[in-house]
Amino acid sequence: MPVELIETLNTALPVHLVASDGLEALGLSPSMTAWAAANGFSGEAGRTLAVPGDNGSLAGALFGVGDGEGALAVGMLARALPEGDWHFAAAPAEPELAAIALVLGGYVFTRYGKKSGKTLRFALPLGVDAGRVRRIADGVFLARDLVNTPTSDMGPDELEKAVRTLAATHKAEVSVIKGDDLLKQNFPMIHAVGRASVGAPRLIDMVWGPEGAPKVTLVGKGVCFDTGGLDIKPSSGMLLMKKDMGGAANVLGLASMIMAAGLKIRLRVLIPAVENSIAGNAFRPGDVLTSRKGITVEIGNTDAEGRLVLADALALADDEEPELLIDMATLTGQRVSRSVPICRLSTLATKRWRPNWLRPRWPSRIRCGACRCGGPMTPGWRRRSPTSTTSPRTVSPARSPRRCSSSALSNGQRAGRISTSSPGTRPIAPTDPPAARRKASVHWSGSFRGAMPRVVSKAHCL
Repeated sequence: MPVELIETLNTALPVHLVASDGLEALGLSPSMTAWAAANGFSGEAGRTLAVPGDNGSLAGALFGVGDGEGALAVGMLARALPEGDWHFAAAPAEPELAAIALVLGGYVFTRYGKKSGKTLRFALPLGVDAGRVRRIADGVFLARDLVNTPTSDMGPDELEKAVRTLAATHKAEVSVIKGDDLLKQNFPMIHAVGRASVGAPRLIDMVWGPEGAPKVTLVGKGVCFDTGGLDIKPSSGMLLMKKDMGGAANVLGLASMIMAAGLKIRLRVLIPAVENSIAGNAFRPGDVLTSRKGITVEIGNTDAEGRLVLADALALADDEEPELLIDMATLTGQRVSRSVPICRLSTLATKRWRPNWLRPRWPSRIRCGACRCGGPMTPGWRRRSPTSTTSPRTVSPARSPRRCSSSALSNGQRAGRISTSSPGTRPIAPTDPPAARRKASVHWSGSFRGAMPRVVSKAHCL
């Protein structure tokens, strides 16, 4: 049920957070302790036990936090507690996270069903900013609503409308490049992926904030539905493909939080919105596309469409040279979104506005993200005489990943069944001297299916 945070609730019932075997330390009344023992409750993580009072009415509840499961675990209370007014008997270790967890735990997708009339009211923990909690929750709910909406009501047209609605709320500017205009303005791969759909492909561009502020750009994969194209998915693999625009949903949720907080940044959101459909004009395995950067891409599998649309969008994002560039994309076969921050060392390292976790640390060693083997990644390319770099060996995206040394992966393996070529370049070999590695201008961002080349300048890092 939805959770409403209230500043003070005089008649609220207490929720006691109980660690494993920690009942005695709480100093509860003998009746509560006896009730817990009778029900076999000992503070195991995630378990909720309602406690009756002397007259049979509800007197409170016990919630097990185990051996320190984290503040977000209390979000389970949103569904476990009966309707009414509640408060924490003792302040949680991380009160803000606990408040956020409570609100997020009460999320309900009601677009196609009846709205729940029940509301759980919870007293706000002392010292927590209710506005900040609400901003975060609203951003998360926006992303969840977009992902949960089926493609019949969340195609490229509807995704654009969602962006325009958010922009109108925060007075942001939106521009859209749509259909054949993508070819005229040099976004060929976005056009190729989405041209077979009834909903025209488009690049959505939202800008907010003062021009002189630090530039932060968010790029989200907006594949509203992914059939796999001519390399069609099986029905089981297609069942959840309405969520393939989860990257776009996440960047819009984050943008909502940023704009609602009024952060002093120049925010830009780029979403290539397409539907990877099947028709007579669909792009094919074996086609060679030319990206916005001028790099040719041979298509080995039309189900690897996300890296294509992101490549064009990231090329546009890099033209502006933002201090921070983050892209988010769902990964087929996994119900998660992956994000990759790309930092410009020459500027971001000297900025004070960004949090500590974004500060680059030198020397750094890029680790493999393709198979979790921990091996060093092949970091880039170097010049040589013009020859084809199309790999003779590829890996099917449908196969299960195998553990391997990432330095031994070929270029074709890293790109799944998509191989990239650029005149006069070749991948740096593991035996190349360190100097060659430092001069690299292309880095690989790994995934379990393969990886997409992030084309960045020498002033970037991953």
